[in-house]
Amino acid sequence: MKVIEDAVKEGRKTLSEHESKLVLRHYGIPVAKEVLIKSRDELPHAIAQIGYPLVIKGCAPEIIHKTEEGLIITNIKNEDEVYTAFDKVYEKVKDTPKGAVLVQEMVDGKRELMVGMIRDEQFGVAVMFGLGGIFTEILKDVSFRVAPLSKADAFYMLKEIRANKILNSVRGMPAVNLDKLAELIVNVGKLGLENKEIKELDINPIIISGENPVVVDALIVLK
Repeated sequence: MKVIEDAVKEGRKTLSEHESKLVLRHYGIPVAKEVLIKSRDELPHAIAQIGYPLVIKGCAPEIIHKTEEGLIITNIKNEDEVYTAFDKVYEKVKDTPKGAVLVQEMVDGKRELMVGMIRDEQFGVAVMFGLGGIFTEILKDVSFRVAPLSKADAFYMLKEIRANKILNSVRGMPAVNLDKLAELIVNVGKLGLENKEIKELDINPIIISGENPVVVDALIVLK
């Protein structure tokens, strides 16, 4: 893909969040709506495309830990809030090479999952599925498979995590569309096999909106 080829030519080790999501979209992986902008003048067009409530994020290849750096402002509900948020975030990224701002839809959902991919020297492309969000590293509730994956492989991964019951109908929330979630996992394996330049992929979180998985953040690391 051109976005990967360009990053390799530039000698970069990571894609930005926006670039990473472009790769995911190419593989049919459901991603939150977003618009990348670099000035206040572009905000009205972005707002018209996304609508409220929305999220403002700093975006650049060098930015990895956005939450810790105060580069994510969520649940923005009106024009005053969005301009204030843009100014605050843009001030922190404007001097960064390729620094920009993502205007993203606010995806509503209480269940957070993650899918990852790593290129192992011994096993090749390995795909991971597990609980997402801020407690990922603490809980470490994950399942692994080596690509290529079948849909059946992906369904087994869904069952293997300890907290698999959150995929069911629970506390008024509908059951997760397991077919779409399994397809997402299979496509991550395919993505890894077809793009040798990718070393790692981290999709976290995937928010379950209604019954459907939606990627709201992603990072691709290059070899």
